[in-house]
Amino acid sequence: MSSPESSLAIAVDIGGTFTDVSLIDRASGKVWRAKTPSVPTDPSEAFLAGIRLALAEAGADASGLGQVLHGTTVATNMILEGKGARTALVTTRGFRHVLDIGRQDIPRKANLYTWTKPPRPVRASRIVEVNERIGAGGTVVEPLDEATVREAAAALRDMDVEAVGVCLLHAFANPAHERRTAEILREELPGMAVTISTDVLPVVREYERSLTTVLNASVMPGVTTYVGRIEQRLADENVSAPLLLMQSNGGVAGAAAIRQAPALTALSGPAAGVVGARAIAAACGIRDIITVDIGGTSADICLIKDGKIGLTQSGRVGEWPLPLPMVDMVTIGAGGGSIAAVTDETLTVGPRSAGARPGPAAYGHGGREATVTDAHVVLGHLPAKLLGGRMTLDVRAAHAVIRDTVAAPLGLSPEDAARGVLAIVDNHMVGAVRVVSVERGHDPRKFTLVPFGGAGPLHGTALAELLGITSVMIPPAPGILCADGLLAADLKAEFSRTLPCAGAIDVAEAETIFIQLEEQARAWLDVEGVAPDDRRASRVALLRYHGQGGEIAIGWAGTREATEDAFQAEHQALYGFTLGAAIELVTLRIEAVGLTAQQPPIRLSVSSAVTPYDHVGVHFDGGKISTPLVDRASLGAGASFAGPLILTQLDTTTLVPPGWSGTVHETGAILLTHHQEGLQ
Repeated sequence: MSSPESSLAIAVDIGGTFTDVSLIDRASGKVWRAKTPSVPTDPSEAFLAGIRLALAEAGADASGLGQVLHGTTVATNMILEGKGARTALVTTRGFRHVLDIGRQDIPRKANLYTWTKPPRPVRASRIVEVNERIGAGGTVVEPLDEATVREAAAALRDMDVEAVGVCLLHAFANPAHERRTAEILREELPGMAVTISTDVLPVVREYERSLTTVLNASVMPGVTTYVGRIEQRLADENVSAPLLLMQSNGGVAGAAAIRQAPALTALSGPAAGVVGARAIAAACGIRDIITVDIGGTSADICLIKDGKIGLTQSGRVGEWPLPLPMVDMVTIGAGGGSIAAVTDETLTVGPRSAGARPGPAAYGHGGREATVTDAHVVLGHLPAKLLGGRMTLDVRAAHAVIRDTVAAPLGLSPEDAARGVLAIVDNHMVGAVRVVSVERGHDPRKFTLVPFGGAGPLHGTALAELLGITSVMIPPAPGILCADGLLAADLKAEFSRTLPCAGAIDVAEAETIFIQLEEQARAWLDVEGVAPDDRRASRVALLRYHGQGGEIAIGWAGTREATEDAFQAEHQALYGFTLGAAIELVTLRIEAVGLTAQQPPIRLSVSSAVTPYDHVGVHFDGGKISTPLVDRASLGAGASFAGPLILTQLDTTTLVPPGWSGTVHETGAILLTHHQEGLQ
């Protein structure tokens, strides 16, 4: 899991615009951070450049690294852009059209009469069938006809495909036919990337299982090549430390596991940020938080209750359901680059984004459409210089684009137009926060809001006021929190099995299956090199009422009665009611964790000084106010202040409006409190 002789660990998170790096000495707790432009044509270049920058800052040598952690969007982008390998599917005879049939539902916001089903990632002409049949209980109904598998291999060879997924009927109950099919395909098609469903998603539901298998197969060659390139670059730098990659479930895994199931990384970037936010909140003694990760294009929102990150198997990547365990979050198109436009005298903001190039007009790269960032500039929320003075904003261009494209068409002043832009984007995000809170039985007013990402701290207090939240926590490095989160992540994997027949809980049968799944978990932990004392495993049951189409994950309580009671309580919390119907057990799961070495908590030196280095005029609701600019790095533990105030740092800017006060926690986090009377 790590090199025992070194306490240095480095984390690299590659985004669309910047690559963020955090280097930590786990023995002393000292942290060095770096930012470098991403290289879309070869992300591994930015990966290595960022590592070199951080090591130079620390005066350390690459050979001294004990652990390398990485969050990547390679698989995500390939799925979203449809740029995966040319893929085929092998399935049981009679099930060739499962992908085309799909499900009866349409996307939530789509028009019932105009929505068109998107093209499947593998069309029917690249789906071949083999003769075999496994029953729902795992018994062999029809033996595998190996001759038809070899015929399928010949057909695939003629199709000139680069990857193959194998998803046979009821393979989750008995994987023997799938495993033998894969052996024959690898024998007949040397070098072909082959994925079987039981290695990726060994659970019920043929459409989702087939789709996940196909998507995993399509990204396997690209991810394998990318991971190999990263490992080669590390080897060239004399780094012998293991490479661990972030998964969508909030944990990391070794490169070998990711090569086999690269789809596990589909939402790794946002997941790392949530892990980092939880770690910082825990250090501040806060267990209930709502995280809002606001970047240039999107905002990712997640709720954490009692310090536990919720997982879902109802996640999506683009148009496709991807029912792998992933951090339960909602993503919307709202960020600093979201474009504001007036159409038919109506102002809209997002989801279209200006991206990194040309980006907001204020960036000086030729942007001609108003963005959220430009609105902040017009109101004075952003200082003229960013990134430690390396980037100068074009204030005049921001004013011009807001004036010409938003204010003039609406007959408003530039300042009122800018306030309107921010009000709309803030309300978009509030709606997403309510999805993860109110719609799931949680009162957001009882949570602390944790905004991060490059734009998060500019919106944090406004979102809190709209939600009735009175406490906001700003992490020490909000714009690099995804990299910091990698350092706080444990190794993690899930091992599941669907029961042959859904029905009443049979504790003896469940115990037998749990023991088998725990054996798989131990084998994985052995491969990852996790010490016995650092291993944890929890039992989970997925239950539903008879007749329901989806399950709820419940911690296994050991007895039928206690587990059913826990299910009823969770159903009541989520949906506001319970049913008198029979409760069915559908799937059992083991969540295996390998604890990583945790560094000692950061302790800032105590200082009450809050010394502005400049003042700027900022437009608030009550008018323009001369507002102090304070370098966040100059603040010590215990320092307190009251708004209006703007905190500047390398990776973000924090806006503290009137009515809010803040204190600096010893961890470096800023704790903001709303003290305006009459807040509902």
